Amino acid sequence: MILDRLRGGLIVSIQPEAASALNDPATVALLARCVVANGAAGVRIEGGTRIAAVRAAVGVPIVGLVKRAYPGYEPYISPTLREVGEIVAAGAEIVAFDATARRRPAGDDVAALVAAIHARGALAMADCATAADLAAAARAGADIVGTTLAGYTDETRGRALPAIDLLGAAAASGAFTILEGGVATPAQAAAGIAAGANAVVVGTALTNLDALVRGFATEVRAAYAPPG
Repeated sequence: MILDRLRGGLIVSIQPEAASALNDPATVALLARCVVANGAAGVRIEGGTRIAAVRAAVGVPIVGLVKRAYPGYEPYISPTLREVGEIVAAGAEIVAFDATARRRPAGDDVAALVAAIHARGALAMADCATAADLAAAARAGADIVGTTLAGYTDETRGRALPAIDLLGAAAASGAFTILEGGVATPAQAAAGIAAGANAVVVGTALTNLDALVRGFATEVRAAYAPPG
């Protein structure tokens, strides 16, 4: 079972920045091979072309998503049935989608998206921002609930991350629970498991080389004092 393969494991999110030299399907697939070889139980991948490339490269479960902005609407993580179809067709076993209470472009609610994902034979991962989102997504039949959007909505912006405090509510929902967002150290990942997460997603801290290099370069330049 897919969830059994992820239970107690690390899921690595590989989503290079749009302008990054790493933002190439073959490179993303190579990074996926690397993280799997070093213990990742699954990967989280954005975009149909990249999902397909990763599917051909590794055998672990893929959490797939498509980021697509629709003018006038805030949700951009797989917000409509169009994205759901693209993700499943590319080979992901799990479809991640925005499960906040915000309006979606086609008017579909969380239950409609979950039903569409299940109809295509995939599992539904609800990317949530609040305890209310987590509970609502579980009631709507989501197989997985995650703290992915905590800190990224108007309601939650500025909150402390990772959102370990949400894990109790998530676990109580009965759905498979994932800590995602702001996990920067192995200790934080372990704390998430101890607090009730079934798995942990780590992205930027492991695979966003662009952001990591910029951070180091900025600090080094700021600390440097020219001689004389």
